[in-house]
Amino acid sequence: MADHRATVRALLDRYGRGYADEAGVRLADRPAPLYQLLVLATLLSTRIRAAVAVAAARELFAAGYRTPAAMEAATWQDRVDALGRGHYRRYDERTATMLGAGARLCLERWRGDLRRLHRETGGDVPAVRRLLTAFPGIGPTGADIFVREVQAVWVDLRPFVDRRMMTGARRLRLPTDPRALAGLVAGPDVARFAAALVRVSLSGEATGEVTRAAAGG
Repeated sequence: MADHRATVRALLDRYGRGYADEAGVRLADRPAPLYQLLVLATLLSTRIRAAVAVAAARELFAAGYRTPAAMEAATWQDRVDALGRGHYRRYDERTATMLGAGARLCLERWRGDLRRLHRETGGDVPAVRRLLTAFPGIGPTGADIFVREVQAVWVDLRPFVDRRMMTGARRLRLPTDPRALAGLVAGPDVARFAAALVRVSLSGEATGEVTRAAAGG
């Protein structure tokens, strides 16, 4: 356990920043930040670097498209231009269309408030994931991204551990039982922990850095 604690400290120190935080989203159980997380999950779902998706999200939000009403009211070209400023060019036209359709769905099905989605599911993770995949561009991967981050504020979804997190845990020789893994951090840190494990799952360099730091190297 002592070795695990050292690894977790090193992991959080170096990579414990959620993607929502990087995108400038002050995540809270309120309609606007929850919608912004949905936008970010949509952008991260394509085969594009996470840093580019985060930059594109920041540009969309800086342009004022922080609510589903604002996103739907924007023209398709406005959305394309904002994505382009974030260098999200390979998928910009298709994603601009999906963001408009997703905003419309959020307004029509959930009246612009994803807390309604949460309440309808009663905190059942498979149900949350299933309803999220109704949004254009959100498949199983995007649903996992959303739930990994939103468990910071939707506490009844904890502990959510997906395949990416398990890969990161195995690389660092941490427990792969979901509750044992989540038990290594305090509740509010679980989303940061999730994001850090995902980064390790994607980078051998990150794995080595954390391992050396945990060993005092």
